[in-house]
Amino acid sequence: MLGGGVHARAIPYCRAKGKGVRGAIFGGNLAAMTEATSSAKQDPGETRSVWRFVRATRAHVVIDAAAYFALMQEAMLKARQRIHMIGWDFDTRVRLGPGRRWWNGPSRKRHPARLGAFVVWLCRRRPGLQVRVLKWNFGALKFVFRGSMVLDLVRWYFQRGIAFKFDSAHPLGCSHHQKIVAIDDSFAVCGGIDMTSDRWDTPEHLENDPRRRRPYGTRLYGPWHDLTMMVEGEAAAALAELGRKRWLRAGGSPLDPCVPQPETAWPDRLRAEFRDVEIGIARTRAAWRDADEVREIEALFVEHILRAKHFIYAESQYFASRAIAEAIAERLSQPAPPEIVLINPESADGWLEQTAMDGARVRLCHAISERDPAGRFRIFMPYNAAGTAIYVHSKTMIVDDEIVRIGSANMNNRSMGLDSECDLFIDAARPGNGHAMPAIRRLRINLLAEHTGLAREAVEEALELKPSMIALIESAPRNGKRLEPFVLRPLAEAEKAVADQALFDPERPEELFEPFSQKRGLFRRGGFLRRPK
Repeated sequence: MLGGGVHARAIPYCRAKGKGVRGAIFGGNLAAMTEATSSAKQDPGETRSVWRFVRATRAHVVIDAAAYFALMQEAMLKARQRIHMIGWDFDTRVRLGPGRRWWNGPSRKRHPARLGAFVVWLCRRRPGLQVRVLKWNFGALKFVFRGSMVLDLVRWYFQRGIAFKFDSAHPLGCSHHQKIVAIDDSFAVCGGIDMTSDRWDTPEHLENDPRRRRPYGTRLYGPWHDLTMMVEGEAAAALAELGRKRWLRAGGSPLDPCVPQPETAWPDRLRAEFRDVEIGIARTRAAWRDADEVREIEALFVEHILRAKHFIYAESQYFASRAIAEAIAERLSQPAPPEIVLINPESADGWLEQTAMDGARVRLCHAISERDPAGRFRIFMPYNAAGTAIYVHSKTMIVDDEIVRIGSANMNNRSMGLDSECDLFIDAARPGNGHAMPAIRRLRINLLAEHTGLAREAVEEALELKPSMIALIESAPRNGKRLEPFVLRPLAEAEKAVADQALFDPERPEELFEPFSQKRGLFRRGGFLRRPK
């Protein structure tokens, strides 16, 4: 198992201009890719895999939305200039943390618990505070069916300082999928958690937890797992800049940067895992009007996978990306392949997602197995102690306890080229980042402990004796929380055709209008993966 020593070497990130990554990555092999990477200059303004490298005075990975909602309530209470929320979805009825409920009556001293009322309460008590909320425009009409949310939006409209916008600045068929909150340009969050319903849960993922219910309803939803990263300092300022640009592109009025201030919104009770660390930021964006296509996240996934020496631990809502699957297969086909463990949900959420993603996962697994002679690639699915599947919504990857990345991008084609995404990562091999390795390792151990139901000390001891996550998972007790192996189910011919052509999960917007082109699909001519039977 890797230790936590400081690394003298630095890993430069690829520099190239142009629109795709396939020619440079999959036209050659791992050695060619490594050579190209090593010869690249470290100029973050011109890299194709990183938008920017910035320092964070503090950073912390938050596991599951119960902690995230409560911490964000504390952070927003400390806001002085601006709260900028960007998300795929928002539900103003969700309860963030402790506070006044509707039946408690009005109170000037005690803040409300619900997001919608809480924001109004803040603006009334913080003269000059700006609140900007940006949501993907799809599903705008469903707000009508969310009961009191319509009333919240009316209150927001008439409250000075609050502005809410639907974002439609993207090509047809694309979505805005980033989940970012920036406060005073000095504190920010980026990850997989939306401030909406059906997200709140604890790491215990208890069966029929009465706290895990929809707003103003009696219906419970199932266990849900997710992650996000909090940052402070220059990294937060960079995410705030990204948010201001997106707000402007969506038709909002220009936002000036916040005035520098000594204090930040970092929650007082949160002890940061990382201090004085460099953060990398990568994006996905489809070309739109005068904005060029950005595929940094795809290139970064490939670099990190090909760089793995010992292991990769990953969590993703989907596994359907051709580029990621090809990178995994290429690395597994090389000598001394790493162990790769991917945590997926049992099935995608929703009929269309199941049609698009579940079949592609099966097909890619079959194709990868032909390039994986050592059997080092496994997919596992988490279940709680009652045997109920835990839905995995997180987008996380840890490589050799040296790299950790948290973001909004799934391992599917849409996240590589259609939807707007933002991922953060810490690379302990970068200059001045060597001290981050112990915290990255602790995070991996904590996640394995959460999913297997073992104590973190037991996980750590087992990995010290035998540094194999697969062996740990397979030997863990089956009578509590556990990880079960993904079993490849047989697909009908129609399912194979839909998956192979990536009909509902294209790599570029124009492919939506050419569904049967020979230039698209999971198994393109000249690609690294062969179409399985």
